[in-house]
Amino acid sequence: MHWREIAFLLDHSVTQRTTYKTYTITTTMARTQKNKATAHHLGLLKARLAKLRRELITPKGGGGGGTGEGFDVAKTGDARIGFVGFPSVGKSTLLSNLAGVYSEVAAYEFTTLTTVPGVIRYKGAKIQLLDLPGIIEGAKDGKGRGRQVIAVARTCNLILIVLDVLKPLGHKKLIENELEGFGIRLNKKPPNIGFKKKDKGGINFTATCTQSELDLETVKSILAEYKIHNADVTLRSDCTADDLIDVVEGNRVYIPCIYVLNKIDQISIEELDIIYKIPHCVPISAHHRWNFDDLLERIWDYLHLVRIYTKPKGQLPDYTAPVVLPDGRTSVEDFCLKIHKNLIKEFKYALVWGSSVKHNPQKVGKDHILEDEDVIQLVKK
Repeated sequence: MHWREIAFLLDHSVTQRTTYKTYTITTTMARTQKNKATAHHLGLLKARLAKLRRELITPKGGGGGGTGEGFDVAKTGDARIGFVGFPSVGKSTLLSNLAGVYSEVAAYEFTTLTTVPGVIRYKGAKIQLLDLPGIIEGAKDGKGRGRQVIAVARTCNLILIVLDVLKPLGHKKLIENELEGFGIRLNKKPPNIGFKKKDKGGINFTATCTQSELDLETVKSILAEYKIHNADVTLRSDCTADDLIDVVEGNRVYIPCIYVLNKIDQISIEELDIIYKIPHCVPISAHHRWNFDDLLERIWDYLHLVRIYTKPKGQLPDYTAPVVLPDGRTSVEDFCLKIHKNLIKEFKYALVWGSSVKHNPQKVGKDHILEDEDVIQLVKK
């Protein structure tokens, strides 16, 4: 190590030293050619980088819990959407116009002065909209308000990255890089990797398919960086070093993302046709309120919400106020717990109308899986 580097590490704070180490590792990785001979070395560097970034986001001691002043946002409604974008891309205009057009109540719901622009109602669901300032300016490396913002960003059910349609690619890469540094994975599923620590026996490595990047030695070096020398590792798909690090870190969140390309009034029809072919993108004009219907439909699809309508005995179903649940765990028991935790104790059976049953109505138990726009009538003991 050069004497100037030693002097820097001695003269600066822990955060500054960690940031410097992060920069050094990132620079070394950028200069290293990627091939089979360097895969082992790059895997080790990636593991060290992940550990350093975790230290920056969650520093030891200091009582740094919570989201910090100005970011203590109470979660309300059926889903939470975070808006991320550079200044002057029209993010504020989009937020205010969405809340103004689609909100059933005129008032905005401010929990803080900076992060909650409004709550909208769409298809019977109450959706909270959050502006997330400060997440894109080196926050993953400890700069700005990154530590405060991240606690809010990670609780979102969907992230909208708002981009200027005239310069989308540069901003898109920068924002994705910052979110990735926070352990937020956009439009990805968790790696198909089995990982279990053991007390002894060494590293038991199994791959059920051909691996292009990971081998036993690379896996051992990554785990050794975390002081893990005994574990079972099973790779069920062609995995990368980053995938393994994500599993070992165990604190990654996988959030769907929509790229909102704003200011389409400044481009041609031909350019607009090309944009529509880009995955996960919705072109709009926030100022003119163009294509808001398409954006709201896409938001609804990505949130995967399920609406369940209630039917009191002897009455017609209530289609005005559905019970909204996340898709994937919408059993009758989940429905009961959403209404009141004691309701399941009195539950006898339920009558269900809709696409989840073969007959209308059909008598079902608490484990029955409900589908969107089912109608349910509960029968108590």
